[in-house]
Amino acid sequence: MSTVLTSKGQVTIPKQIREALHLAPGCVVDFSVNGEGDVVIHKPGTAQAAGPDRFEAARGRADIKWRTDDLMALLRGED
Repeated sequence: MSTVLTSKGQVTIPKQIREALHLAPGCVVDFSVNGEGDVVIHKPGTAQAAGPDRFEAARGRADIKWRTDDLMALLRGED
């Protein structure tokens, strides 16, 4: 089954695949690349879906309260 990549980098998921995964407009899907370099599409919440987002895992971890002006001065090397 083939599809064409648009100039915006978008593809249409073929109808057979959409039906097999019970995908409807507005559904969220996950993509991964397996060891052979094949792209795999998953419905979120399935066992094959990728783990937690690495950025989400780090969100909210800072334990120092910085004021924006103080942080910018530190980053810019201002005294």
